Amino acid sequence: MIIYFSGTGNSRHVASLLQQRMKGEMVKIDAKSIDTASTTHLSPDSDEPLIWVFPIYSWGVPPVVVKYMSTINGDLARNKHYMVCTCGDDIGLAHKQWRDIMRSRGWNAVTAYSVQMPNTYVTFPGFDIDTEEVEADKLSRCDKRVDHIVSCIKSGTPGDDVVTGGMKWIKSRMIYPLFIRRMMSPRPFHYLDNQCIGCGLCVKACPMDNVTLDENHRPQWGDNCAMCLACYHACPKHAVAYGRLTDKKGQYRLPEQITD
Repeated sequence: MIIYFSGTGNSRHVASLLQQRMKGEMVKIDAKSIDTASTTHLSPDSDEPLIWVFPIYSWGVPPVVVKYMSTINGDLARNKHYMVCTCGDDIGLAHKQWRDIMRSRGWNAVTAYSVQMPNTYVTFPGFDIDTEEVEADKLSRCDKRVDHIVSCIKSGTPGDDVVTGGMKWIKSRMIYPLFIRRMMSPRPFHYLDNQCIGCGLCVKACPMDNVTLDENHRPQWGDNCAMCLACYHACPKHAVAYGRLTDKKGQYRLPEQITD
C-alpha cells in the first residue's frame, strides 16, 4: 500500500512509479481523506509494505501528512513502514520526525529514502524554481532512484538512504517550527486581476478543496490550506500570487510526458 500526499505532482509521480513496480493500493491524502481519517480503517495484508510518500516542507513533514498519520485507523502495527520523500535538495531531520510519529502510533518504521525532484517552493525569500537544466537532470534521475529504492525495500537493505544536508538540526528543529507557525497562512494568496481568466484550474489543482471561484469567476482562498502551492503553479497565466514573495518567481509543472 502506498499512501501519498502531493501538490504539484512530484510526489504523486514517485508514488505512481512505486506502485508500478510494487503493485498495491494507492491512497491519496487530501481534504476528504483527512476529514474521514478517524473513521477510515486501512487493512493492508500483514506482509504488505506500507510506503509513505510526501514532499518535504521546510525540512520537515507536511502538517497535513502529520495530521493524517496521527488520526488514521487500521491494523497497521503488523506492517513494515517506509518513508519516500521528495525534496528539492535535502531533508534535514525530517526522517527522524517521521519515525517519531511512527513510534507514537506503535508502528514499525523500517527505512527512509529521499528523492530529489524539481524545486517547487517559491515563497521563501531567495527560493525559486530550478533552472531548466537542473530540472531536467533531476527528472532524468528519478526512475533509477525509484528502482534503487524498490530494490532496497524488496531485499530488506538496512539503513536510511536520505540526503540530510548541512545544518540539519537548525533546519528541522528551528526553521521548520518557525515555518509552520509563520508561513502556512493562506491569507497572502490573491489573484492578479489583469491576468486571471477565470479558468478554475487553481480550484481543480487544490488537494484540500480550499480554492473556490466567486460569482465573477475569480479565485477565493479559504482557511484549509496545505500550502502546497498547487494553485500557484497550475495557473496558466501566472495570475496567482502570494503577497510579494512570488514576484518575479517562476512556475513548475510536471512535464506532460511523465504526468500521470
